[in-house]
Amino acid sequence: MAITKKQSAAIAAIVIAGVLGIGTVLLTGRTSGDEEGGHGHAEHAEAKEHDDAEHHGQAAKEGHADDKGHADEEHHEAARKGPHGGNLFVHDKDAVELAMVEEGGEARLRLWILNAGKPVASGASVAAEIKRATGEVQPLKFKQVGDYLQSETSIAEPHVFDATVRVTVAAGKAPIIATLAKEEGKLELSAEQLKQASIGIQVAGPAKVQTGLQFPGEIRFNEDRTAHVVPRLAGVVESVPANIGQQVKKGQVLAIIASTGLSEQRSELLAAQKRLDLAQTTFAREKKLWEEKISAEQDYLQARTAQQEAQIAVQNAQQKLTAIGASAAAKGLNQFELRAPFDGIIVEKHLALGEAVKEDASIFTISDLSTVWAEFVVSAKDLGNVRVGEKVTINSTSFDGNAEGTVSYVGSLLGEQTRTAKARVTLVNPNMAWRPGLFVTVNVLGADVEVPVAVASEAVQEINGQNVIFLAVPGGFVAQPVKTGRTNGKVIEVLDGLKGGTRYAATNSFILKAELGKGSAEHSH
Repeated sequence: MAITKKQSAAIAAIVIAGVLGIGTVLLTGRTSGDEEGGHGHAEHAEAKEHDDAEHHGQAAKEGHADDKGHADEEHHEAARKGPHGGNLFVHDKDAVELAMVEEGGEARLRLWILNAGKPVASGASVAAEIKRATGEVQPLKFKQVGDYLQSETSIAEPHVFDATVRVTVAAGKAPIIATLAKEEGKLELSAEQLKQASIGIQVAGPAKVQTGLQFPGEIRFNEDRTAHVVPRLAGVVESVPANIGQQVKKGQVLAIIASTGLSEQRSELLAAQKRLDLAQTTFAREKKLWEEKISAEQDYLQARTAQQEAQIAVQNAQQKLTAIGASAAAKGLNQFELRAPFDGIIVEKHLALGEAVKEDASIFTISDLSTVWAEFVVSAKDLGNVRVGEKVTINSTSFDGNAEGTVSYVGSLLGEQTRTAKARVTLVNPNMAWRPGLFVTVNVLGADVEVPVAVASEAVQEINGQNVIFLAVPGGFVAQPVKTGRTNGKVIEVLDGLKGGTRYAATNSFILKAELGKGSAEHSH
């Protein structure tokens, strides 16, 4: 089909306009569809300090007044959305796309380098680094994988960082600067929210921490103040006024049991008392007759012996009742009142109304929980550092509480199977906070040492089996994994993951942990 002169002129005008438009995009680094232009240094407020004749978006279009001092002609183009979901940076025929990709639980940076739309297989020079919220800078190296480059090392969490990659597509060409900003897992809190949550901010730094050893332990009953109450007489339960969990006083009635054995013992005491009364009357009469020379001395001596034997019989019957904890007097001869041996709490109960019980049945367990034991096991290699009298601190992850005490017992023998010795700490428990069965950490303390980086103990939270500290960053907090060391219960040493001078959430950090958990439930990466 023939093209007229008018059509030719129109087509030429369209081509010229397109070329001008493309030139404008390449110079300014902008398009109407930019989605992530904020990461591309489009404005580059630091242009006055550069000496490399860089192309910074609009500044390049206007001639870049500072290009006289630039030596490397870097190109800081504005980012667009790339075909792989990353940030795309284009200059002339060269294009660089930078993205973070997660595979197999690991995150890495990927880099696609193109020239005229085709992958650049070799000859490109790459220099990269990431800067974390803590200020730490980590250099990265890339290796070729198929048609892209991938960072050799994975990017550790938290994924809150700014990545900068300087790509020279070919020798003699000006480098292209590709950037990528990530804020995964960042908790954003305003100043008002921070105030309402009462989250205290402190600065990590050197501190004195006592050397020591940590042992897993468990809170147990103080066996010196725990009693398994048995009736000591077989019988049938007539009444049970005490209930499990009840606080009882020494001598308080726990149960009433009807016992034929008790009836026989009380009858024996009553009979002995009657015989004693008769023997005393007989002795008094025979003594008077002997003194008046009316009866023989032998009758007087026999009466005195009978009285003494009656007294012994009464005492024997009384001792039998005392041995089983029964009183001589009762409403019924067969009623036995089972009483508490000391002040405490009923922690176990194994009888019911009408139940027949044996004399050795453990029907109540009473424990005085004003003191408890924190028991732990010590291996043979650590026995030299765990001695009776050593100071310890005890804390639990189940609640916000800690206690101080001393080692009260270390076993003299090692277990045949475990080759460990038992040790315990006797804890004062006024508010019943340390309940038997609670798992705790026992810190046996030694001498004070100065550590370069330490934080408040309550700042450390456990997330997915890893200790983290919430760092205070502009606009919120970031969960930073850390490796912890020695602790005295108040401060804890940080061996890795945190530098001195870093601001962190010292108090009420559990609120941030809860907020992070909500976010993880809503977003899974």
